[in-house]
Amino acid sequence: MHTLSQLKSGELSGIKSLSLAENITSFPLEILSLANSLEVLDLSNNQLSSLPDGLVKLHKLKIIFASNNDFEILPEVLGRCQNLEMVGFKANKIHTVPEQSLPIKLRWLILTDNQIEKLPDSLGERPELHKLVIAGNKLTQLPKTLSKSCNLELIRVSANQLTECPAQLLDLPKLAWLAISGNPFSQVAANIETVPQIPSSHFTLQKRLGQGASGVISTATWNTTDHQFPNDIAVKVFKGEVTSDGYPEDELKACLKAGNHPSLVQSLAQVNEEGYLALIMDLIPQHYKNLGLPPSFESCTRDTFPEGFTLPIAHIGKIVNQMQDVFNHLHENQVSHGDLYAHNILFDQHANIIFGDFGAATMYHMLSDLQQVKIKQIEQRALSYLIDDLLGVCVEYDQNSEAYNDLQQYAVSLR
Repeated sequence: MHTLSQLKSGELSGIKSLSLAENITSFPLEILSLANSLEVLDLSNNQLSSLPDGLVKLHKLKIIFASNNDFEILPEVLGRCQNLEMVGFKANKIHTVPEQSLPIKLRWLILTDNQIEKLPDSLGERPELHKLVIAGNKLTQLPKTLSKSCNLELIRVSANQLTECPAQLLDLPKLAWLAISGNPFSQVAANIETVPQIPSSHFTLQKRLGQGASGVISTATWNTTDHQFPNDIAVKVFKGEVTSDGYPEDELKACLKAGNHPSLVQSLAQVNEEGYLALIMDLIPQHYKNLGLPPSFESCTRDTFPEGFTLPIAHIGKIVNQMQDVFNHLHENQVSHGDLYAHNILFDQHANIIFGDFGAATMYHMLSDLQQVKIKQIEQRALSYLIDDLLGVCVEYDQNSEAYNDLQQYAVSLR
């Protein structure tokens, strides 16, 4: 994080990345003096409502964030920034996205949690678009031109007002990660009772294990002995607000509809009280660790891995076999996970896996038979990309093996 005083003094001359959050209400024009170096500009958590036309002077700018501000219109000047690839205006008050506001090199657009009712046709005229995150708006339909988005790989359009499944997405050649829950066409009215409901008074939260977009996971202890559950449990308490993936209650429903599987985090019970939504799960043993890391700015839609991380082909094959079984189980229950990635897989030293995080999941049993087939094909593509990513960290001495070649060909066949 930088300061305005540093910027105005010239101390930041030559920097590539600038982050300012000081409740500023107008764009500091001193930023334009960084035109020959600045590539990433983060103005999130301020009170901005406009950007100057002079922003085009930042000819090296690739990424701009302006989340949690007061924008009502996505600034048209963004569309004139020739090298801008990533635009993030989450949690503003945006109701209008002008045709001219989208940069020609746009790869990644984040407009989650705004008030947008319509997106411009120009969105489908951005051939480099790979990632579109527009959950939590008021969209009743998507531009027909998105059918031309031949490089679109991930879209989050949950928690909107779509009255029918967006057909222009279902035949996109590279789409692999799709989240469409929380729309009128996909809503599931009743609570899903595959696990019992219990009161929150039956347990006490203990150590926090982690926090994601939709909630906080903690260990917990039972306050009563009158239950049939294991002693070692984890509890995910969902937040109330919309996330980049959609509504927390849709995550809970999809997780419960998916049911239990040896390679899924096992759901034990749920809490569904006013103002308190939670899922009680088996506590994952401590020797399990994350298989991958989330995508970076550079990789956009593809997972990353720690530097130097490798896997033998035998372990990769075992992981793929387990994930194929999980995939089959989910789609037999008409659930698309929507986030089938290595970073959502935990594994141990023997390549046993536990898969979780249903934040982007969609139940699709209400769709037509043809639409269901296409939803499954989209997620099958995600499985193929996962195999590609794992083969990318295969130890060198296994890369010419028959098993490696077989997996490579299998990944291609899934597309």
